[in-house]
Amino acid sequence: MNSYPLHKLAVAPMMDWTDRHCRFLHRQLTRRALLYTEMVVAEAIIHGERQRLLGYDDSEHPVALQLGGSDPHKLAEAVRIAGDYGYDEINLNVGCPSDRVQSGAFGACLMREPELVARCVAAMKAVSEVAVTVKCRIGVDDQDTEPALATFAKAVVDAGVDALWVHARKAWLEGLSPKENRDIPPLDYDRVYRLKREYPNLFIGINGGVADLNQALEHLNHVDGVMLGRAAYHNTSVLAGVDRQIYGLDAAEIDWDRVCAAMMAHADAHLASGGRLIHVTRHMVGLFQGVRGARRFRQILSTEAVRPGAGPEVIAAAFAEIDPADLMAAA
Repeated sequence: MNSYPLHKLAVAPMMDWTDRHCRFLHRQLTRRALLYTEMVVAEAIIHGERQRLLGYDDSEHPVALQLGGSDPHKLAEAVRIAGDYGYDEINLNVGCPSDRVQSGAFGACLMREPELVARCVAAMKAVSEVAVTVKCRIGVDDQDTEPALATFAKAVVDAGVDALWVHARKAWLEGLSPKENRDIPPLDYDRVYRLKREYPNLFIGINGGVADLNQALEHLNHVDGVMLGRAAYHNTSVLAGVDRQIYGLDAAEIDWDRVCAAMMAHADAHLASGGRLIHVTRHMVGLFQGVRGARRFRQILSTEAVRPGAGPEVIAAAFAEIDPADLMAAA
């Protein structure tokens, strides 16, 4: 095994979802899971508002920055700039199939250009003080995933990549929407397992269709890490079991009063900086799925948070709908 930390579980980078408010919530539920930013385009970091794009709360550690781009020089410059922000990992997106990403010649279309990705990784490694990793698919369009992924992996490994996180689906760049690309191409976990056997000393993580921690544990029999995507967002309470079930820590039950207080304080600070309550609460509606009172919890967060002058008291009102005894029974 190389020196990459053993991040057994990560929350996948998800556009429009895993912003700093989402990550702050997730960190209240797990101390150990690796959290990812949304993809940030290298060009935006170079020319844009850096604090808005790169700022985060110190409590989010361990936290990784995911970059989008295909120009080795621009990616290296973005990594150099991001170095001042203290991220624990820098990840290159080679998996997103959206039209916007394709038009920028990066994301999943780079699966067809392993040597270019290798040059990007080498350039990023040259200026990074932390691990440089890649998140990819098993292939794109009509590629044969056996040689395609093998060729891609060899190129980035030779360039010094510290870890590969692999979404176990092809990306279809023609004919499927980004949403359809998350569901329609069949999952091929075995292809990722074989990649791990080919690279026993490289950290290989798996992503795609993992619904709960029991499934994550099964994958950990074959690979080093598992990424939860939509499951962590739509059923956020699943993260409350990560430290105990995945990392084997003697973790106490989640203190939901503490979580409520932390989110209220976070929302108050965001409001004081000119933000809106909904920016925070929209990420909380996935809590308490299947628990009595959850529907009312979601209604309060969704409807009251958008009212003019809405403040942190909305969060308190929503949490008041959940009986701690029901949470214990559902655990």
